Amino acid sequence: QVQLVESGGGLVQAGGSLRLSCAASGRTFSIYALGWFRQAPGKEREFVAAASWRGGSTDYADFVKGRFTISRDNAKNTAYLQMNNLKPEDTAVYYCAADRTTVVVPRRHPLTYDYWGQGTQVSVSS
Repeated sequence: QVQLVESGGGLVQAGGSLRLSCAASGRTFSIYALGWFRQAPGKEREFVAAASWRGGSTDYADFVKGRFTISRDNAKNTAYLQMNNLKPEDTAVYYCAADRTTVVVPRRHPLTYDYWGQGTQVSVSS
């Protein structure tokens, strides 16, 4: 089992920045990719960004390219999502998720991820 705990959410004005953290524990050696997803009220959960746990592959949703950066610190078993130039439409609960499947390129579909954190709220005011 893998446990994931997100932190770093909060309320920020449009144009501001936040850095989310996702701390992994347990059988972290089984993680092949770590993804960030978000879900706004009344909307489906959507892909934001993902990175391979050991390699250099990353992937971003078009709506965050150039604004968000995913990174990881394997020594700390922690992944990060640096979010800059935040917009009101970025308001959502943000989740990190771990994929156990051997992948070369991180996947985007939430159903392919095996473990999920509890989520952290990000609110952006206009």
